Amino acid sequence: MIQSIPLKKLVPSPRNVRKSSDVLADLQLRADIAARGLLQNLVVRKAKRGKFEVEAGGRRLAALQALAEEGTLPENHEVTCLVIEGEESEVREASLAENFQRLAMNPADEAQAFASIIEAGATPEDVARRFGLTVRFVEGRLRLASLAPCVFEALAEGTITLDMAKAYGAISDVERQAHVYAELQDAWYQITPDTIRRMVLDATVRGSDPRAVLVGRDAYLAAGGRIERELFDDDASESWIDVVLLEELAHKAMEEAAVKTAQEHGLAWVRPTLGNYVSHDLVEGLSRLPSEPAPMTEHEAQELGELEADYDRVAAVLEDEDSDEDEVAKAEKELVVIDRAMRALNDRPPVLADELKPEAGAFLVLSRNGEPTLVPQFYTKTEVIADEGVVEAVEECGAVKPKGSSLSQRLLDELAVQRRDILAIHLANDPALALDFMVFTLADADGHDWRARKASTLVGSVASGPVAGSEAKDAPASAALAEFAGSLDESWRSGESDVERFAKFRALSDEARSAWLGHVVSRTLVASLACEGERSVPLHETLGSLLEIETAHWWRPTAANYFDRVTKARTLEALDAAGGPELVSRYAASKKAELASAAERIFSGNFIGEAEVKERAQAWVPAIMLFTAAQEVAPIDVEVDEAVSDDATDEIAEQAA
Repeated sequence: MIQSIPLKKLVPSPRNVRKSSDVLADLQLRADIAARGLLQNLVVRKAKRGKFEVEAGGRRLAALQALAEEGTLPENHEVTCLVIEGEESEVREASLAENFQRLAMNPADEAQAFASIIEAGATPEDVARRFGLTVRFVEGRLRLASLAPCVFEALAEGTITLDMAKAYGAISDVERQAHVYAELQDAWYQITPDTIRRMVLDATVRGSDPRAVLVGRDAYLAAGGRIERELFDDDASESWIDVVLLEELAHKAMEEAAVKTAQEHGLAWVRPTLGNYVSHDLVEGLSRLPSEPAPMTEHEAQELGELEADYDRVAAVLEDEDSDEDEVAKAEKELVVIDRAMRALNDRPPVLADELKPEAGAFLVLSRNGEPTLVPQFYTKTEVIADEGVVEAVEECGAVKPKGSSLSQRLLDELAVQRRDILAIHLANDPALALDFMVFTLADADGHDWRARKASTLVGSVASGPVAGSEAKDAPASAALAEFAGSLDESWRSGESDVERFAKFRALSDEARSAWLGHVVSRTLVASLACEGERSVPLHETLGSLLEIETAHWWRPTAANYFDRVTKARTLEALDAAGGPELVSRYAASKKAELASAAERIFSGNFIGEAEVKERAQAWVPAIMLFTAAQEVAPIDVEVDEAVSDDATDEIAEQAA
């Protein structure tokens, strides 16, 4: 039976099967309801005292209540509901069916819908505001709507992934997109976004292309490949027309080289790629293995010492004003040879321990000179789990450590990664601050070797997490980072030389270059927590304070990511911070699993309580996850200690009683 029920009479049902949510998705839902109203009825069941329990639609109810609290909706707002009856098992089954039978919207459908709204007169900013999305997300979907029809249909049917569709969009020429899509239909090898991006950007390939050098001119012609030459073309500048054939031959050559390389190095596997770097999609789901540079032998150390002495002796000739031109020219040539020999000794690739090799693998890239090159970084398909130490958090220096307040090292590492992502997405969207941070980092790195002749001493490699594979792809900050990276303009990568790529990069718009600045700086952030010890990075606190980060908007504690991982005492402390002794006493006697589930519901704001309590609960995060300037509050001390049993909760429970 359909019935209109006042919002104040609706309460969450304890039987609702959805126990976890997504903060970012909840905010989008709230914005959508504010713009268009409730588009889907709540499913409710009569309860005591004239109330109705919401069996299906808990997120919608929470959004309605939040809108009422902020004054967007009146307190007596009427909500259209489907009132059901039946046994508790039947009601729970209805809740499961309502949640389980949902299907996420296809990106192609989203693109068409957004395009229709824009055509009707709205702006991307209007769409973003009405749907609770970022403008960048909306613009990304609009770019999908302009893909070649065959590519767009493939995305809608699920034949290609969203990343593949974005790769086709690296060029605006829809005819070229359609041509590449048709060529790849019969490809026997695995098609990746990098493959598509290369092919849409390359109508033809020069003879000097790394793929052409790898395959060889004779092998390409023997396989039926076609070559066009202008009057003054040579082997390096001639045009190879059949790019798909070249890709197939190059893939075969790289696969053969990968098998040979795996055998030579004793690795379990080696995966080839025609790119000159290992892209993110290749390493996704893999765990990085530790490796160290090979130690220098006694002979090598002695040789390095002799080279350094020779370098100083020859350099003295250059510094001597009385040296004639012939001596200076000879000294300069000698320095080049000595410097090259010193580099060969110092730049030693990392070595993997023999016991790790049976499960280890690596990637074989195609260098710019057309040679298969093993990247000296090793991975495993199984998760690498660090030893689970236990860490104590002390609120004030010198204070007595509360019993049961231990956090495992594994949990701290995962929280540190999530906090890093929260800081990273904010820094990525503030290019001005990212620029200041980058310039400072460069200025602060004055201790580099002055003899190292490089174009730049800037190092911006991606920082790995303290626990391999711990990045939560479904967390709001991590998802926002992935979306941000996917929206970057990579058209400049098509340049064949660094000079050409630099010119193409400078030709990008100011906005596109600013986005790249935020990206390359934000991805260098290491994982940190607001604590003392190895996880402490005071500069992160300063950045977070300048960015005015509200961690609670991006990370909410759930049973899976926090409460199941800490002692009961730690959870009760959190409840005390939100609702005081009264809230603690209500749950003090609960078992740990029940307490974790209840805490998740409370700290998501999905519970019945006073407005002040709900506000504190929705704003609460562990102190180590906050971003506060160091001068404003003393950092929390985090140190390793022995494990603490849940029996330590007795003290808090007794106080609450």
